[in-house]
Amino acid sequence: MIKVNENFLRLQAGYLFPEIGRRRRAFAAANPDAKIISMGIGDVTQPLAPAVVEAMKRAVEQMGRPDGVHGYDDGGVGYEFLRRAIAENDFASRGIQIDIDEIFISDGAKCDTGNIQELFGLDNVVAVSDPVYPVYVDTNVMAGRTGGAAGPGRYEGIVYMPCTEENGFVARPPARKVDLIYLCFPNNPTGAVATKDQLTRWVDYARSNRAIILYDAAYEAFISDPEIPHSIYEIEGAKEVAIEFRSFSKTAGFTGVRCAFAVVPGDLKAYKKHGAAVDVRPLWSRRHCTKFNGVSYVTQRGAEAVYSPEGKEQVRRTIQIYMANAALIRETLGSLGYTVYGGVNAPYIWLKTPKGTGSWEFFDLLLNRAHVVCTPGAGFGSAGEGYVRLTAFGQPDSVKQALERFAKL
Repeated sequence: MIKVNENFLRLQAGYLFPEIGRRRRAFAAANPDAKIISMGIGDVTQPLAPAVVEAMKRAVEQMGRPDGVHGYDDGGVGYEFLRRAIAENDFASRGIQIDIDEIFISDGAKCDTGNIQELFGLDNVVAVSDPVYPVYVDTNVMAGRTGGAAGPGRYEGIVYMPCTEENGFVARPPARKVDLIYLCFPNNPTGAVATKDQLTRWVDYARSNRAIILYDAAYEAFISDPEIPHSIYEIEGAKEVAIEFRSFSKTAGFTGVRCAFAVVPGDLKAYKKHGAAVDVRPLWSRRHCTKFNGVSYVTQRGAEAVYSPEGKEQVRRTIQIYMANAALIRETLGSLGYTVYGGVNAPYIWLKTPKGTGSWEFFDLLLNRAHVVCTPGAGFGSAGEGYVRLTAFGQPDSVKQALERFAKL
């Protein structure tokens, strides 16, 4: 008799974004004339940078010649040309020395942040911010690292670190010892950012407790404040305790192309039950190469072009469009009397629902009365109740129209 992995049965509900899609489709079917504007799922709307398009065209043409065929990349970890461009532009330019052998190319930060937990024992205590990007929690539930449900959006065996108005939506290290810590800055969903002092406290905590930080920096390109770190490796000692994840999805519009990377430093250690240290980087390399055959050559050439002078300028202009949307959303909703957070160094706006309205209730109200889609905060955990997330990734004209509809609610 084939047995099911019963850990999957512990998942409390369907994944957040398919549920949003289901409700949107039901509304569209019942209201075929309604023009729905999406400010919910964080998908991009601006085209790929011309430098990226041209690089991918050249790569396709090269692949069409007998002498230009490229199959599997360098062991599945990524071509050296892309890993070198990442090391030089994302890290060395900020005074951070990352070896190209510490960089692993993948098809998405979402995949990496979910897959990385396979390296660590099921008896590790996991800590997450609340609200939290659902993948961090759900993949640990699937693995069996948690207990059953412990209230809406919560599971036994996970340490939840509330992110609230009072603490600026930045979690503090817990009083108890934990082993595996998920942090995301700029934060999805709240749009909060962490200062160097705040990250230093986390690095110090991880070093003291021999813990590992899984640091999701997928939105670092949206940071404009020079005092805010783009990488956790800007903090002394972080390479001993942190894995960093980055993505080209929102930075360069690769949501439909798929390319990202993880940095696993050679100094990073995990431990056997009796305390012997084990290098983590070779473990991730083994897992990565066993279960993944690499990102296509064409895609990696496109990602490399993001770092060309033309690519940098073109991507910068695209990010300016999105951040102009974010500023408009913040200003307009604030003038309408809403309480809003984020949207300054991040493409997400965290909107407090009015008069204690539930987040799914506000979602339905906004969809039915304004034909605008948001993301209910409750889908990110119990501390997200009473908020909704809005994204700045829409076309500027659509964003303006959506805000006009807000004004009529």
